[in-house]
Amino acid sequence: MDYIKIRFGDEFDDISSRFEKTIEDMFRAVNPIFKLSERTWSPQMDIYEAPEEIIIRASIAGVERENLEVEINSKAVRIYGNRTEMPRAERGTYRLAEIQYGKFERVLFLLSPVDTEVVSSSFSNGFLQIRLAKLPSSKTHKIPIKDS
Repeated sequence: MDYIKIRFGDEFDDISSRFEKTIEDMFRAVNPIFKLSERTWSPQMDIYEAPEEIIIRASIAGVERENLEVEINSKAVRIYGNRTEMPRAERGTYRLAEIQYGKFERVLFLLSPVDTEVVSSSFSNGFLQIRLAKLPSSKTHKIPIKDS
């Protein structure tokens, strides 16, 4: 059985990559060739929340399992990797080229905390599915109010 690499951590460095993308987009408007760093793309995803779990499904067709990584902490999931470009036809002209290649990354912040010890994942037909067990919500207690 093959496994998808899952790493656990507390912080994801998202701010610097967002800042670079903003600067790059500003200068790209002036000069379309401008590029600060290698451009990343974001795969489409679905998040489904059930009473006991959160299910994340990512559309990443053409990505090899060894080029895919997942990091999880109790508040967020980071899915990243690389889709290698298919060989281009030598004879002919592209009329449409929408498929994005190269590095990709997606950080999803979760509304409910999850148990990082209870995680499963599968990869089939171009879809990555991650199942995360939700931590039990804290119970509320009524507190009697005393006269002063």
